[in-house]
Amino acid sequence: MGEYVYLESDGKLLLVYGDGSGPAIPQSGRIFHDADSVVIRLPTEEEIVGFGIVWETIRTNKFRLGQEEHTVTHGKPMVEWPGEWAWKDSVISDNAVDPVARESVYRTIHRVVSKVIIVNSQNQVLMAKVSRGFFTGCWTLPGGFVDYGEHPREAAVREAKEELGITISIDDPKGESGSSFGDDDGAFIREEIFTEDGINWISFTYKCHAEFEQEDIIPKDDEIEEAKWFDIEEALDIAVSIFDIEAIRKLQ
Repeated sequence: MGEYVYLESDGKLLLVYGDGSGPAIPQSGRIFHDADSVVIRLPTEEEIVGFGIVWETIRTNKFRLGQEEHTVTHGKPMVEWPGEWAWKDSVISDNAVDPVARESVYRTIHRVVSKVIIVNSQNQVLMAKVSRGFFTGCWTLPGGFVDYGEHPREAAVREAKEELGITISIDDPKGESGSSFGDDDGAFIREEIFTEDGINWISFTYKCHAEFEQEDIIPKDDEIEEAKWFDIEEALDIAVSIFDIEAIRKLQ
């Protein structure tokens, strides 16, 4: 099992060469690398002591690559801007960088999801029963991953259309995705790392008011089993995602 330390400051990451010397600098786009080439990796705790760097532990991630288990402790370095460290963006495309370091950088990237609480005139919430993925068989708010280059508000509107075949409009009082309109988008943002593997999630949940008859809702065949309106208390009872639960509670 490998045990390493991940120190990042303002987009700069401390890396070392195979013998522990450094700081090491990756080369973006380096493809050719063999057993005789230099290896760039995350440092060990003992090597950081050798650099004289003081740091504080943030969290510890544990994950498997192939048949090997790895432990990576993320820390906050007590340093000025470390100009001699590597830009973390250069790590991904250098084949000389150890896979543990590349995987660790990958896990610092937010997985962004966007959802919407659709409320009708009876103060009921529209929820969908998922037929695939992590929440298979469970009731959730309409929503999903935010596409590259897409505003979370636009993603929520798109997901409602894709999952349930409905067209909604979410207030945009600050004009974040165009011209401003309305006065309350109910925006609720929550970040969470659920397991020790360190995958970082951030969720945007919006609110809008709309009226849809049951026959107007067309669940996506391969993703949504059914969709129904629920009273707020019922919605809280059946919701399983902490993101959904906390957002629905704001309605009480």
